[in-house]
Amino acid sequence: MSGLTKSSIARKVVMALSGLFLVLFLGQHFTINITSVIAPDTFNEWSHFMGYNPLVQYLLQPILIAGVVIHFVMGFVLEIQNNRARGVKYVKYNGGSNAPWISRNMIVSGAVILAFLALHFYDFWVHEMTYKYIESNPEDPTRYYAETVEKFEPMWRTLLYVLSFGLLALHLLHGFASSFQTMGVNNKYTPAIKKFTKIYAIAIPLGFAFIALYHHFNPITH
Repeated sequence: MSGLTKSSIARKVVMALSGLFLVLFLGQHFTINITSVIAPDTFNEWSHFMGYNPLVQYLLQPILIAGVVIHFVMGFVLEIQNNRARGVKYVKYNGGSNAPWISRNMIVSGAVILAFLALHFYDFWVHEMTYKYIESNPEDPTRYYAETVEKFEPMWRTLLYVLSFGLLALHLLHGFASSFQTMGVNNKYTPAIKKFTKIYAIAIPLGFAFIALYHHFNPITH
């Protein structure tokens, strides 16, 4: 791995592969979360499975964390490398003469998304670890829906999530399609792939934002 990442091309391939892996996880994560809106009992069942299944906890979860770390570390490494190669940064945006804003500022949106992930890990993963391993509470398969809705009660947290999902959409609009280009995918399916990545990049973050807003405006009545 160390030898591979010394090559600029290898770094971009690792960046693309880790990004595609995270996109797959994003779709799976959304599939589970949207059930909190349409079927709370199903959300509880799936969340409990993800929280206690040994395969998920001890194999897939570490792989996911590694994927996040690799993707963002490689992103910062490539940004530093590009700045050194360029010598000077873009002075200003001149329409079509320069690359689109989001492609020139992937590191900015990536850094904000990383900060959002830290909040998300604190809200859910740290809470889960505390509940199970520090407080040693018994299993409760019905707790997940109520805990999720509670997180979105504060307006500031809900707005922060919505803003982060907006930046995620911008990040995906460039990054998702670019991952296929980096992997050398250029054939008759390329137009369809580009169309799919654009739809995905908008629909999934929009769906997550909807979930956050839905739970904020529809709190559980006790």
